[in-house]
Amino acid sequence: MSFLHTALSFVVALGVLIVVHEYGHFVAARLCNVKVLRFSVGFGRPLLTRRAGADGTEWTIAAIPFGGYVKMLDEREAPVPAGERHRAFNRQSVWRRFAIVSAGPVFNFLFAIAVYAGLYMHGMPEARPVLAQPAAGTLAQAAGFEAGDRVRLIEGEPIATWQELRWRVLQGALQKEALRFEVAGARGDISLHVLDLRDFPSEDVESDTLERIGLRLYRPPLEAVIGRVVAGGAAERAGLLPGDRVIEAGGARVRDWEGLVKAVRASPDAVLKLSIERAGARLRVDVLPEAILENGARIGRIGAAPRIPAAESERIVVRVRYGPLDSLAKAAGKTWDISVFSLKMLGKMLVGEVSWKHLSGPVTIADYAGQSAQLGWLAYATFLALISISLGVLNLLPIPLLDGGHLMYYLVEIIKGSPVSERAMELGQRVGLALLLVIMAFAFYNDLSRLFSG
Repeated sequence: MSFLHTALSFVVALGVLIVVHEYGHFVAARLCNVKVLRFSVGFGRPLLTRRAGADGTEWTIAAIPFGGYVKMLDEREAPVPAGERHRAFNRQSVWRRFAIVSAGPVFNFLFAIAVYAGLYMHGMPEARPVLAQPAAGTLAQAAGFEAGDRVRLIEGEPIATWQELRWRVLQGALQKEALRFEVAGARGDISLHVLDLRDFPSEDVESDTLERIGLRLYRPPLEAVIGRVVAGGAAERAGLLPGDRVIEAGGARVRDWEGLVKAVRASPDAVLKLSIERAGARLRVDVLPEAILENGARIGRIGAAPRIPAAESERIVVRVRYGPLDSLAKAAGKTWDISVFSLKMLGKMLVGEVSWKHLSGPVTIADYAGQSAQLGWLAYATFLALISISLGVLNLLPIPLLDGGHLMYYLVEIIKGSPVSERAMELGQRVGLALLLVIMAFAFYNDLSRLFSG
């Protein structure tokens, strides 16, 4: 994956999410009859500016893409003609100001709901929640799970895909629950198991949680035959094609797909010599696996998927699709669950129950943007929805300089009946700036650690 591809994917993601957020402020301002002077995507020197609309609003793309803003008519920033004072932001009621400021994060959540609803209606192939044999000594083994168990229910909730299972177990681990599972065994028998997560350490949540618990996705034994190559990936660049059978990797015999995966993972940023069979002929191919970080370890990846026979595909893959109303309901529920989970994680970080290493900065987000874009538009859309939720949650935190800080001031104004003093707001801005700098420092430190510690 090239730097240019990663950078472009990141900039496009930022642009989309900034426009969504700021457009929320813009729409709310217009509905409240507040004059908008400028809608800017980015900060700093304007690169492109165009005036449009009855108010002559400036639509600007600026040089620094890390953010944006909507500038409204405001007497605190510049003199306002007497005839337009009723359209100044500072002249609006506290409820209107509250609505305008909160509209940005609200649009981030609405965007995520729209994306998830579209994905649910479109449908996509996902892994069924079928378990491999739990490792000895894990919580899953203690709960009695066996190879071939297909999870049907968790706490009475239907589980259709591996992602749904993973998400519910993550929530259970964070909330220290004892989760009740209903599973169908390999022979079709139904059984109940209790996965006790009450003593699972909170700092391990999101850090390869399922592997630590012992819940592993069942992977059938597959031949080392390539079924699909990811566009722009290392496999495609090396000239590998669907249908190629890998015979050797790094001079060692490859007996199945799992063997190929192990060889690739063990060769990040190192040329791996493959011997393949194509149309009855033996060929030598040199592939350079891309280095990625997974759970703190540096591994290789080439962007290739195995050929799965139809019988096995039906057993391990399911295409989940819902109608419009069900999709909206599930999308809203998913957005709510992720938002609440994010807030709980932040809360546990503050009290020291979860490590700050889980905080990610722009470098990690850019890497995820590039990886998801490489996997296709479905993965990229899912990434955009997730980051949009994170942006909405972050902006609602009661930190001055963020939307949540302004909303906090407005709540105080509603309670006491008068605006917060200029002195209090000035002190709040200093504290908010300090908090944001600390958070950014942690995020950048984590980014650098992920880059160089692998």
